[in-house]
Amino acid sequence: MHVPDGFINAPVSAVTGVIAAGAVAVSLRGARRELDERTAPLAGLVAAFIFAVQMLNFPVAAGTSGHLLGGALAAILVGPYTGVLCVSVVLLMQGVLFADGGLTALGVNITDMAIVTTVVAYFIFRGLVKVLPRTRRSITASSFVAALISVPAAAVAFTFIYALGGTTDVSIGKVASAMIGVHVLIGIGEAAITALTVGAVIAVRPDLVHGARGLTQKLKLRVDGELVDAPVAEEPAPVAVAARSHRKVWISGLIASLVLAGFVSFYASANPDGLEKVAHDKGIDKKAEEHAGSDSPLADYGVKDITDSRLSGGLAGVIGVGVTVVAGSGIFWALRRRRTTDADPASTGSTPASASAPASASASASASEKA
Repeated sequence: MHVPDGFINAPVSAVTGVIAAGAVAVSLRGARRELDERTAPLAGLVAAFIFAVQMLNFPVAAGTSGHLLGGALAAILVGPYTGVLCVSVVLLMQGVLFADGGLTALGVNITDMAIVTTVVAYFIFRGLVKVLPRTRRSITASSFVAALISVPAAAVAFTFIYALGGTTDVSIGKVASAMIGVHVLIGIGEAAITALTVGAVIAVRPDLVHGARGLTQKLKLRVDGELVDAPVAEEPAPVAVAARSHRKVWISGLIASLVLAGFVSFYASANPDGLEKVAHDKGIDKKAEEHAGSDSPLADYGVKDITDSRLSGGLAGVIGVGVTVVAGSGIFWALRRRRTTDADPASTGSTPASASAPASASASASASEKA
């Protein structure tokens, strides 16, 4: 659903740019509260995984394909604020390095694919988790439903943006029906990928899944022929929880991303995605402009001057995963460090209230003795 340059006029593109910038600013602050010792190292990996899976277009209808948007997956794995940042990093890398999504339309794409999908998916997910039994199955099922709805929600958002600033004279009703119809089908693929990924991580390390925090299963003991709840063990200290190695999960996720982008992507559907198909059929693309980076070394997910399509696409995918994981990890590491610095009064030179109180009391006592 990457919107190219020329689909949306300059004023509306500018407004969505302001909205996107504001949402990213809010998310930077919110992510500082979400990221901890467990999730901060994995947030960059989530961005890289989304980049890799977005290269895997899957067929959804005759002559049409779809790909993961990733908002639901990111929100459930690392939290809604961090999720917005993850998808935004992916869109930035795609637009700048791979000429996928217009540069003047970056605000439109972030608003539609990062903000709308993440917010809609997370609200639906949290609502379902509150009413369903808190089990691994219910969290996986909730992630399926949230992802399923988030995709047509993004289609509705695009239709609204196009109604405000579309550059061609096309019936909005036709655009809406076509966009929503095909993206409901794409949503099924999105839901399956999201549920499988969330379920796989929960099965290995539920403590690393933001949406599964607090997920515990009570142990049962048989006493005199009856099942009773086992005594609840003490919560491990935060340091002990952080000490649990997530290295295996990180390495496994990175390898999976590299394999998907570097090898499996060669077998992805070559059909146009939902937006491209609708734009061509309805005439939305009449004023589409060539991407400013169309002659870049990695444009269209291929390495320039490498004639072998399999090798060219694979190398481009591997480079994209590497750049995304480095950029994302750098951002989230900096946010995590900023949170740690803010939480440490000594780092800012301030004196904790608990330290100043005894000093004041001592001073008062000394004054009383002199009197």
